[in-house]
Amino acid sequence: MMRPTERFTSRVENYARYRPGYAPAAIDLLAARCGLSPSAVVADVGSGTGILSELLLERGAQVTGVEPNDAMRAAAEEQLGAQVRFRSVRGTAESTTLASASIDLLVAGQAFHWFEPRAARREALRVLKPGGWAGLLWNEHPPAGSAFLADYDALLRRYAAEYDGIVQRRADEAGMREFLGGTLERATFPNPRTYDLAALTGRLMSASYAPEPGHPQHAPLLAGLAAVFHRHAVNGAIVFPYETRVYFALLKPAGQA
Repeated sequence: MMRPTERFTSRVENYARYRPGYAPAAIDLLAARCGLSPSAVVADVGSGTGILSELLLERGAQVTGVEPNDAMRAAAEEQLGAQVRFRSVRGTAESTTLASASIDLLVAGQAFHWFEPRAARREALRVLKPGGWAGLLWNEHPPAGSAFLADYDALLRRYAAEYDGIVQRRADEAGMREFLGGTLERATFPNPRTYDLAALTGRLMSASYAPEPGHPQHAPLLAGLAAVFHRHAVNGAIVFPYETRVYFALLKPAGQA
């Protein structure tokens, strides 16, 4: 299996163009509860193409994107590099390269399932200032789902062998609790997106589990996706009913009240 740090190299264009942003209310939560402010120094770990970093910059924060994949990091630097409050470094959740006690808020958007929770926690505690917060953000399918999502999930389970395993890793609340500690809190916000067929295809192909061109399941997957789209589309579009989930906590060493 391809190493996590290399999985998205061939998917950067689709990732940057078609991955959804996070619900504005989720960023409001970071501001209200987790110290996000124009004076905050924020580490976006697993920053990818800069989707979350851009939203944090819009709130006036100073943001460091920490990303191990060279192609993903280059895309973020191209998109955000002109902003003086943004910098980008090559690092991982377990070894960020950031200075000790230099960060007010550490976040990860759609990336925590690639972290080793215990080592990432040690590193987060090292780089965060005393009283610093951590937040893990996800765009996920709502539990109630929809007829479209039921067909979409069935399609992926048929043609994308890694789909179930990666989805289960994303939903690993035990791992998130190991990272954030016993004071973990959770909030959920609606974040629907509307896609035409081209955008839905690009969104799917940004996922690490989607078979790429040359794989025997690639063409059947795309044919099935088109069939699912046309079955549920209204006026040439479908609504993908994402919700943004935020898991957050004041990060404290074990045993500290």
